[in-house]
Amino acid sequence: MIMKEELLKGVYKLQLEIHKDRRGYFSEIYKKEFFEDLEFQPNFTQDNLSFSTEKNTIRGLHFQKDPFAQSKLVTVLSGKVWDVFVDLRKDSSTYKQYGFLELHTGGCSLLIPKGFAHGFCTLEPETLVWYKVDNEYSQEHERGINWKDRTLDIPWPITSNASVIISERDNNLPEIIKLENE
Repeated sequence: MIMKEELLKGVYKLQLEIHKDRRGYFSEIYKKEFFEDLEFQPNFTQDNLSFSTEKNTIRGLHFQKDPFAQSKLVTVLSGKVWDVFVDLRKDSSTYKQYGFLELHTGGCSLLIPKGFAHGFCTLEPETLVWYKVDNEYSQEHERGINWKDRTLDIPWPITSNASVIISERDNNLPEIIKLENE
């Protein structure tokens, strides 16, 4: 059994049931029936791992255009992240709104539907993020939004830009206003 809480239209925090004993703990982090009562049921086809060695590593904000848009189920296996999601669905009541959630080992998972940009900032070194997606990667359909986007003005949990570890590609992604006519 898991508890579901909607954070933004279609985005769910999934609080996992943890079974603890003196050995440690056990938890089911994916089971198809978890999603049967939601407005969409992802059909996951691929699992990905992202490992970041340093604190203040930013990845994103990434998304893919149709027909390769992806829903994601994000779970932290070790470490801690500040996870961000931005609604890019033009017909949504939460269009261009963002949300964020701290994810850590043994905590919860985040279910993000198609039509959202996604990214995160590591809050600890040696952070491992596992995520399931329901569509394959397509370089041709890959897009992104700059993490410092002035329209969104996301309050990233970092003290100075000098301490950020980010790929050149992600650091040079366009702002959301440049993507609106795509």
